[in-house]
Amino acid sequence: MHALVTGGAGFIGSHLTDYLIDNGWNVCVVDDLSTGRYENVAHREGSENFSLIIDTVLNRGLMEQLIRSADVVFHLASAVGVQLIIDEPVKTIETIVEGTETVLAFARRYRKRTLITSTSEVYGKASTCPFSEGDDTVQGPTTTRRWAYAAAKALDEFLALAHWYETRLPVACVRLFNTVGPRQTGQYGMVIPRFVSQALAGQPITVFGDGNQTRSFCHVSDVVPALVGLATCPDAYGKVVNIGNAEEVSMKELAERVKAITKSTSEIVYIPYAQAYVEGFEDMQRRVPNIGLAHRLIAFQPTQSLDDILDSVVEYLRAK
Repeated sequence: MHALVTGGAGFIGSHLTDYLIDNGWNVCVVDDLSTGRYENVAHREGSENFSLIIDTVLNRGLMEQLIRSADVVFHLASAVGVQLIIDEPVKTIETIVEGTETVLAFARRYRKRTLITSTSEVYGKASTCPFSEGDDTVQGPTTTRRWAYAAAKALDEFLALAHWYETRLPVACVRLFNTVGPRQTGQYGMVIPRFVSQALAGQPITVFGDGNQTRSFCHVSDVVPALVGLATCPDAYGKVVNIGNAEEVSMKELAERVKAITKSTSEIVYIPYAQAYVEGFEDMQRRVPNIGLAHRLIAFQPTQSLDDILDSVVEYLRAK
């Protein structure tokens, strides 16, 4: 099997690349290294079943060639992280929408199985929790940049499902809920590596808002096999599927657990959203998935607890 992984030098993409190669796939990665890192895939260079092309998914001629040669397309290339979305909204929207349009257009032409990664951000400010794929989504006004990412990802889903409806393109969409693990950085606002890095350095652990907002975290080693399973599951085509862990934790409790596990003397400090991001920033109070559909389709069930996740991130960042 030949896989094309867009964004394959990123955190999740590089773990997906490793998993595919370890299971006998040939993998071509295309990544412009804007948020991905060469060091994530450097250990695969020189392997006969791996190739890396440093370019953008907006290069239509290149993408047509690569998609035509692939059996399965995993589209992970995207702007990532709240901070990048706030700082570079044009890049966020163009990369997500134009990149996905390009991938789907050529996947449709050559009838390739395709997996589109979306995000739990799509649920927005919806109050029903845990979130199920058929729930209404509630997003903020277009004057608030924070919602550009969610809106762009929602458009990706609409476009993918439109291709399924019109031509039965074998495409599945996955809404990821806070995937965490080794190789993830806190550079773009990812909370666990940021907390752990601060704790290890003895710096204040900075909690944005009042700390009562909750999230759920899923280890990348649980997420990656699910991506492969859904990309190759005919019953998943034409569907949107949540992938995450239903274990819920508040940001206040998360900071305390990070401090305890690292035996850090760091102070936990609370920073208003307006100071952390921009005036008028909005956040969701809860974000927890209903993973029943994923379990029915591919028997998905996370194996790594939050403590397991924290241990793996602490070990990785200490080693670095």
